[in-house]
Amino acid sequence: MKFAFSANAFRRYSLLETISIIADLGYDGIEIMADIPHAYPPQMTDKDVQLIRDALARHRLQVSNINAFMLWAVGDTWHPSWIEEDEAQRSIRIEHTRNCIRLAAELGAPSISTEPGGPLGGMTPGAALELFRQGLEQIAGDAVRYGVKVLIEPEPDLLIETSSQFQHFFQQLDPAIFGLNFDIGHFYCAGEDPAELVARLNEYTGHYHLEDIAPSRKHHHLMPGEGAIDLKSVIREIGMSGYDGFVTVELYPYEDRPVEVAGMSLDYLRKIQDQLKSQ
Repeated sequence: MKFAFSANAFRRYSLLETISIIADLGYDGIEIMADIPHAYPPQMTDKDVQLIRDALARHRLQVSNINAFMLWAVGDTWHPSWIEEDEAQRSIRIEHTRNCIRLAAELGAPSISTEPGGPLGGMTPGAALELFRQGLEQIAGDAVRYGVKVLIEPEPDLLIETSSQFQHFFQQLDPAIFGLNFDIGHFYCAGEDPAELVARLNEYTGHYHLEDIAPSRKHHHLMPGEGAIDLKSVIREIGMSGYDGFVTVELYPYEDRPVEVAGMSLDYLRKIQDQLKSQ
């Protein structure tokens, strides 16, 4: 199992600084945020892309995933979404996703992760799901052309929250193009046991996000070990599933101390691995 750390906790650092720090901490990979201040595609030049590639190679760090979820450059965490009533706003999300697919190919990332529709905002679920499907259809050709998987990330309070909602929607999609970004904490927030979901969702899963969540199941990312998720069981199930990709620690609420938190998280996860090996 390979561990990566998401750069969205390092918004007070440049991406090149972040690459160096995450590598020095001992991670195998980095998830790159395709947004300000790191790698927002419209602001990236060919030189910028080459500098990132050079830094990754120098530090022997792989890109676990391109995080195409947030869009702070022109909106916020969820907007513009796939299900905006305004077609022009939906087009911004579609174009952003196309740009992120191309960026993933340029940086050697196997996938991008995207929001599961967006906040409903009064729209009926049926109408929203159809808009989401139509939007994904428009970027499918780009994903095929660049050989990059598009992973949908269910999240509390958005269009698709639970595993069953994801599976139902996924019946309309091409599994060669689309997949699941399995966020362990998000499923826990939705009232599910992520350890029990690993095997059931294995055929869809292209990447994992890992964080802990409080017993209240409130959607707030905590360091591994500080919440109520049985992460040892989750890691065991991932290992047994045959998954050979990255598990990326995502702790964006810790912008004030990302280096410390990233280091402590990796130590915690390695201890779990050691415990499982000794059993």
